Amino acid sequence: MMDKQNKIIGGLSLIALIALVAAYFAPIWWVSLTAPNYPADAFPDGIRIHFHFDGVYNGCKAAGKGSKMGNEIIEKDLGHEDERYNPILDSKKDLNKGAEGLDCVHEMNTINHYVGMFPIATGAPVEKPLAKFFFGFFAVMIVAFALPRKKARLAALTAGFAAVAAWIVVDQFVLGHLEQHVQHYMQEAGTFFKEPEKIQVWGDNVRLISQIVIVGLIAVMVAVIAGVAMFRSFQLVLALVPALLPVFFVITYSAWLWFFGHNLHPWGAFTVKPFMPTVFGEGKVAQFSTFSYPYWGYGLLLVIFFCLGLALLIRRKQLRSDPAAE
Repeated sequence: MMDKQNKIIGGLSLIALIALVAAYFAPIWWVSLTAPNYPADAFPDGIRIHFHFDGVYNGCKAAGKGSKMGNEIIEKDLGHEDERYNPILDSKKDLNKGAEGLDCVHEMNTINHYVGMFPIATGAPVEKPLAKFFFGFFAVMIVAFALPRKKARLAALTAGFAAVAAWIVVDQFVLGHLEQHVQHYMQEAGTFFKEPEKIQVWGDNVRLISQIVIVGLIAVMVAVIAGVAMFRSFQLVLALVPALLPVFFVITYSAWLWFFGHNLHPWGAFTVKPFMPTVFGEGKVAQFSTFSYPYWGYGLLLVIFFCLGLALLIRRKQLRSDPAAE
């Protein structure tokens, strides 16, 4: 019975690990703005962006064949090497081959800045560049949790955490990616509102907080290894923490939406009262309708939650029923 339960735990952990890796590259949430000046025929999804753990990406696509835009205009930017379009001779040519949709991240930033909102890239400046290391941290915990023996579990944690810690130090400090990120952050922050002294303070804060988080993460790794070594039931934490990823995402996402809506710059072209952007569902801001919903990547987070939750319950039952269980 114990062996069968361990196999089930291993299988559920494997599914969760695969979903974890896929979730890092997947769009977790999507947001869209629609307005009369963005007709549905040309922008069927409105001005749409996709939130990933490591940033925000364009969610707009080129107009499809058969649409009004696709039939009436040339979507692709024609360069000097392209011959002038002849509506008679070129009517059957696919000039839109390779055309890309509007850069909706840029477009949404342009819309938002009119009410004093800062660029989207300034959100979660610590969380985004460090997300890959947290995912490495979670992956090591899942692998260790799947192992039924304490010695193997501790060995996996020690080796895995050491690799993640080395990865962080090399990537952020030796290769200088932390400083590159800080400089990019300050550049983005000054896109619309030029306040170099204020933005410099922001950059210094991002650098300092990132360093604190990195040191804190390494300290937590040491604490987890010690906890597993000293306390029998502490191994349940190895599944519990990554299982709560969908909760962590919603809390962080909501907090940053609140920050953007309550820290509007007075230099905006239009003055609006501080507001809470829509977290889930539909909303209205001026003439814009807003839509905010989880995307398929959030489904992967739920897979992690349910698989690790079930595996945790099985392991907990083992610990209660068998005093010799490791």
